[in-house]
Amino acid sequence: MDDTAPFHDLIGITVDEWREGFARLALLVEPRHHNRSGVLHGGVLLSMIDQAGGYAGLFCTVPGNVRRAVTVDLDCRFTGQVKAGRIVAEGRIVTAGRNIFFTRTEVLGPDGKIVAFGAGTHRWRSGSNLPEGVPADSPVG
Repeated sequence: MDDTAPFHDLIGITVDEWREGFARLALLVEPRHHNRSGVLHGGVLLSMIDQAGGYAGLFCTVPGNVRRAVTVDLDCRFTGQVKAGRIVAEGRIVTAGRNIFFTRTEVLGPDGKIVAFGAGTHRWRSGSNLPEGVPADSPVG
């Protein structure tokens, strides 16, 4: 499993489970993730939705290869608040075409209740629409 996303390191995202069409990402909420009201910032939740949805379409079946994509559209609904604890984002592919895939993601709070959900449209980079992906050192296309 190649999880080399510098953004994950920046905010503390970990990959709990990753397989074709599905990704479960987690984050331990800390005070650095809070907004001025002392609760988890909505931008962190939106990032979790984006990353889990994107990763759902990027699982690679060939060790050493990668799959890449860009987010074309993203929406989110906030349904709860979190101050502390571990949140989990579960992203799933809803449908996919030749170059585009569509996802739905739910973010669950420490109590297991949905605190945000959303949908994403992602476009695979050249060669990344195939489960075997491309060599990691190939140019991004």
